Amino acid sequence: MDHVYDRANEDLGNIVHLEHVNLRVPDQRLATLYYVSGLGLTRDPYLMTGVGNMWVNVGRSQFHLPVGGAQLLRGHVAIVLPSRAGLLRRLAAVRRDLEGTRFAVQEHEEYVEATCPWGNRIRCYEPQDRFGPVALGMPVVSCDVPPGSAEAIARFYREILGAPATMDDRGGPIARVSVGIGQEMVFHETDRPIPPYDGHHIQIYLAGFSGPHRRLQERGLVTEGSDQHQYRFREIIDPASGRPLFTLEHEVRSMRHPLYARPLVNRNPDLSAANYAPGHEALAWSLAPMTGTDL
Repeated sequence: MDHVYDRANEDLGNIVHLEHVNLRVPDQRLATLYYVSGLGLTRDPYLMTGVGNMWVNVGRSQFHLPVGGAQLLRGHVAIVLPSRAGLLRRLAAVRRDLEGTRFAVQEHEEYVEATCPWGNRIRCYEPQDRFGPVALGMPVVSCDVPPGSAEAIARFYREILGAPATMDDRGGPIARVSVGIGQEMVFHETDRPIPPYDGHHIQIYLAGFSGPHRRLQERGLVTEGSDQHQYRFREIIDPASGRPLFTLEHEVRSMRHPLYARPLVNRNPDLSAANYAPGHEALAWSLAPMTGTDL
């Protein structure tokens, strides 16, 4: 006899993974100090290893940081890191080298907010139940959106992209969109002024690739037909009226894309030349399985 489970909790929807957030940075040295030395993340050793771009691994996701005029995400990114204490030590160690930039660290009860040299806010959490068995990852990208837009944004993701999306009214209307296992896009209505869109983007993978493309194309929203495996769009609209709601470029890939599910290297940032121990260089993105469970 089957156990009594809520099988709907296993439904993922059409967006199967949020892989990267792309933000231009003016200075690769400062980006390395912040993302690699400070946050403790890992520069991808295989791709984009030159001085014009750098990919930084966060478990199974990435930051893409091409060199150019600084771009600002209108909201924040949440990442999970194994140790708050280790994070604070690393951020303190890079503070002097980042003086004169917008780098800042604010401690909150649940998370540490580390602002990058150009003003992007990264909220750093320790592992917790709401993120699933993740020790290192990118569970949330949160965007500030205009009043009266969140509910229609949720409909856009449900009707155009086939992603589960719900509304939440804690702290104002919020649309929550499932974009992968333990990952969500959050659109939080705010009365505060929202800076103009500057070209930054996110990248997602879809299980059903052609249906969203057809619906976007019918509405004139496809901005780039990159190749067989990829296209892009920028405008999130009300699917009923066509009214523009929010601009955020989406790089959309199919699960046949050669980079889908590429294993990413993640290092143990607590290991150094002074305390080196063979076999402890790598950091697993997932938590160890619990013992004593009924498998």
